[in-house]
Amino acid sequence: MTGFMRFARERGALGVIDYPSLWKWSVEHPEELWPAVWKCLSVIADQREVGDPWDEVVVGLERMAPPDPDIGPRWFTGARLNFAENLLRFRGPEAAIIAWNERGKYASHSFDELRAEVARVAKAMRDMGIVAGDRVAGYMPNVPETVVAMLGAASIGALWSSCSPDFGVKGVVDRFGQIEPKLLFCADGYRYAGKEIDCLERVKEIVDGLPTLERVVVLPYLNDDPDARLIRRAVAWRDFVPDDEYPPPIDFERLPFDHPLYILYSSGTTGLPKCMVHGAGGTLLQHLKELALHTDLGAGDRLFYFTTCGWMMWNWMVSALAVGSCIVLYDGAPLAPRPEILWDMAERERVTVFGTSAKYLALAEKAGVIPRETHDLSSLQAILSTGSPLAAHSYDWVKRSVKETVRLSSISGGTDIVSCFALGNPIGPVWRGELQTRGLGMAVEVWDEAGNPVVGTPGELVCTKPFPSMPVAFWRDPDGAKYRAAYFEHFPNVWRHGDWAELTEHDGLIIHGRSDATLNPGGVRIGTAEIYRQVEQLPEVVECLAIEQTLGEVDSRVVLFVRLREKAQLDDALRDRIRQRIREHASPHHVPKKIVQVADIPRTISGKISEIAVREVVHGRPVKNTDALANPSALDLYRDLPELRD
Repeated sequence: MTGFMRFARERGALGVIDYPSLWKWSVEHPEELWPAVWKCLSVIADQREVGDPWDEVVVGLERMAPPDPDIGPRWFTGARLNFAENLLRFRGPEAAIIAWNERGKYASHSFDELRAEVARVAKAMRDMGIVAGDRVAGYMPNVPETVVAMLGAASIGALWSSCSPDFGVKGVVDRFGQIEPKLLFCADGYRYAGKEIDCLERVKEIVDGLPTLERVVVLPYLNDDPDARLIRRAVAWRDFVPDDEYPPPIDFERLPFDHPLYILYSSGTTGLPKCMVHGAGGTLLQHLKELALHTDLGAGDRLFYFTTCGWMMWNWMVSALAVGSCIVLYDGAPLAPRPEILWDMAERERVTVFGTSAKYLALAEKAGVIPRETHDLSSLQAILSTGSPLAAHSYDWVKRSVKETVRLSSISGGTDIVSCFALGNPIGPVWRGELQTRGLGMAVEVWDEAGNPVVGTPGELVCTKPFPSMPVAFWRDPDGAKYRAAYFEHFPNVWRHGDWAELTEHDGLIIHGRSDATLNPGGVRIGTAEIYRQVEQLPEVVECLAIEQTLGEVDSRVVLFVRLREKAQLDDALRDRIRQRIREHASPHHVPKKIVQVADIPRTISGKISEIAVREVVHGRPVKNTDALANPSALDLYRDLPELRD
């Protein structure tokens, strides 16, 4: 980050002296920021004899919401590049990918070996007729072959889209069925919490629901020779990807900056998932900025992020190859076969940046894990957390129980932008309970309902200027109507992200929850995360979920559902302690009228609590797409609860 400030000053950003002035320059002059990122971090692209490799940095900067598919913010017109070529720029025997599962380390690939594997897969794709613009899908665990398949598709200019193997058949078909892939990569199964889960029966049903598929490639993950004969047009990985002694060269297809790269999906809990198309150039530039500058990653670093291939953090993590970092993959449960498994991995593989979720850190604390006493974490430089707001007590636990000098960065963004709005700053202070900073080039503000910027008061998180990693389109949205409705209807020409947030006096951010899940008892709007932060500090509580229950036409009340530790019971004494903690540490407006014990809390497949689904069930309304949930049967626990009838 310091080097980039110097780089910017040498190119005319004379007022840049620290991070606040750098951020201010970056949002006031995006036409200067993004070329500086391009050049400082050495994007590989077609070069011209004279001048820059693009015609214009940005066209339509004043039009954040495209009025039609052909008019709107477009970046680096005339530039041509390839995403995979940029990720495979490093060569040599150093580790590029290290793979673990619940049994420990089982595979590694050097940068040279990775490039060779991608070359083989790319040739196999070309041989079967895959061309730029085709869709290639993955129903894969978090293993090296998934990275290889994605890079092979990207090298051709095909679009990659993936779901993790814990998705059910309908959830996969709802997603892949919209994009009509030609090629599907899958595994015979996966491991989780000590169990081996066979996937082939599900794959057969999925393939039957995807008539456009021309080939299915089955990876033997659980068994050396899985029986894929019942699957239409299936072939084993080793038969699709010949193990040539001399791999062919990779013919990287350099395409326009906004050529589609990824198709990612909304959670789908309110209907058919939206298919968000992300461009190769915007994704690459944004990820380079976030990984190299905001995370301080470079050659020799090792990045781990606990994720599945169905969450955008997988895409984010894989981009670390472009800065020369090794990516460490883990496939399995985060606390199995024992709570310390991820710290075993961090110690053995000398992980420098450890990425996880706020929920994992909270559960590790409750499990009594103290890594600093049991593991050598001398290589660890930073811990990243996302997925949900990171509670202040988790900051304390990391400093107390993991490593006092580690940099703790809570980050927040989303599938919608395949990147972050707010994240870490390696040259700035970390304030307990806050995300450090707004990202460079991200004109993030918090607005009240009238559209006025506010500081120190919760409101809507918005972004007031375009940025390169905005979706280039929604799939099957020819006039852009779904795209505009998703982000630009609330505040015209301003991106409303759907987070209920607060900009602090330190210029950091606090995320209080999703806007559509906020509570409004007595006309005071509050975020659910404010309740969760307090309640989950009680030793008996594993996790909780809050909704607002309407009573009649005008009245409502806050209802809190709690999942307790084994053998713990919700009695009047615990209810009183919960209410007292909320009243003292949040506000009287947050105190729930009803507290109900439940055995499970529904989550999306990416691990996020689904307040909306519970709210609909409690009010007797149908949940439109239960296949978007990892544990849809949990919703039955909330139907017709006698505690909520009075």
